[in-house]
Amino acid sequence: MNPISILLLGLAMSTDAFAAALGKGAAMTRPTLLQALRVGLIFGVVEAITPVIGWLIGSAASRYVQAWDHWIAFVLLGALGLHMIWKGLTDNDETGDSAGHGNGNVFTLALTGLATSIDAMAAGVGLAFVQVPILVVAGVIGSCTFVMVTLGVLAGRALGAVIGRRAELVGGAILILVGVAILYEHIGGAAGG
Repeated sequence: MNPISILLLGLAMSTDAFAAALGKGAAMTRPTLLQALRVGLIFGVVEAITPVIGWLIGSAASRYVQAWDHWIAFVLLGALGLHMIWKGLTDNDETGDSAGHGNGNVFTLALTGLATSIDAMAAGVGLAFVQVPILVVAGVIGSCTFVMVTLGVLAGRALGAVIGRRAELVGGAILILVGVAILYEHIGGAAGG
């Protein structure tokens, strides 16, 4: 793979995380640059690790991972989205404290990052069959995701300011839509092929 191909792969692998970050930024109460960088770092690290895991799994599990990656992402993103919607509907007395649930704990952020990086794991499985410097590829994927997620959270902040206190509902809906899009892309691609 040449450097341009690696960069394009990194950008492609970060698009799901970017969409989820838009929802996360909309759900956060006025996220700061530091908070956006924190979310970007967590997503970037998870996104960098998963292709290495996929590469290590290699050909032995490629059919299993590729057969189920879209279902895993759909279920995780759907569950997280429904949870955000539930919190948005039940937290009517939210004070807007940035230390509250809108900021997101590391586990929730990592789980969301994992849900959006299942495709990177599957890509890592495919990369096991070609001669690529997997650590370089993983670093590029993680770096692209870090930048895209940080920008997504900040862009989501503007969206959250526009829609107000119910931003978490929109964020949850975006996560669900990302999961549905992943599922549709794989099922539609399988049906079309």
